[in-house]
Amino acid sequence: MLPPFCALLSLSFLALALAACESTSNVDLESRNFNVQQTSVPPGEAVASTEQITSLVRRSGPTYVTLIVSQPASADTVSKETRKGTPVTSGSGFVVDGSGYVMTAAHVAKRVGNTVSAKAANGRVYSGDVIALNPGNDMAVIRLRGFSGKAVTPADNQCLAKGNIVYSLGRPHAQGDTARLGEFESASFGQAVKYAGDDSKFGYPDAMVLRLSTQKGESGGPLFNAKGDLVGMVVSTLYDNTGQPLNLAHAVPSRTLAGFLCSNSQCSAQWRAIAAGNGGCQS
Repeated sequence: MLPPFCALLSLSFLALALAACESTSNVDLESRNFNVQQTSVPPGEAVASTEQITSLVRRSGPTYVTLIVSQPASADTVSKETRKGTPVTSGSGFVVDGSGYVMTAAHVAKRVGNTVSAKAANGRVYSGDVIALNPGNDMAVIRLRGFSGKAVTPADNQCLAKGNIVYSLGRPHAQGDTARLGEFESASFGQAVKYAGDDSKFGYPDAMVLRLSTQKGESGGPLFNAKGDLVGMVVSTLYDNTGQPLNLAHAVPSRTLAGFLCSNSQCSAQWRAIAAGNGGCQS
């Protein structure tokens, strides 16, 4: 049975590739300012949670990158304008290994072999390539060249309870870097999701459900718990059958990310432990 709130959706709900609202405060982070956007925190917790998110963003911000993905130019292309490839998507991502491995959503990366420009927290832009893709669970791995930076810390305890505070980092299209504060709703949506239109080959069999008002451009962004540890990756936002946002987003959990990451790249002992099933709920 679907969670009660899913009755709002009907079978014609839309799960769209993500993206933001107006900022309420700014957090300085090296060359970046994050707009801190509060979504649905209970009024009694709002002030404390905002103060908490400010310090957490300072810690987790350096692990977040913004991405422009391009399709490589064909070998016979001679035009200077297209020699470096044609941009096809943009989105968000996060560093999973300090030597240059980054994860994002598959519908952002599009296909293996696409080239990537990633802007890091230090303001520099790094080049890389999509090296692995799982369109059926909306995950991709990117390898950046010449990158050395801070990686996310995956949560040792992946257990979240309804109402727990979570926050995401992402860049809504035509807006600035955004830290979005919300709540964990459910570990399962209860049904598979397939995207529409040009992204129809992408989707996921299930996902975490969040009370989070994400927008286009935030797909692939990291999702953290109240300690600043990674618990998932944002992949879509939900609308009803009239196109109105439901203040609900989906995320792929870290344990699913871990299995894919460790199968396609080097991964830390923490990631291997989570991939082996050691990151579940603990008392």
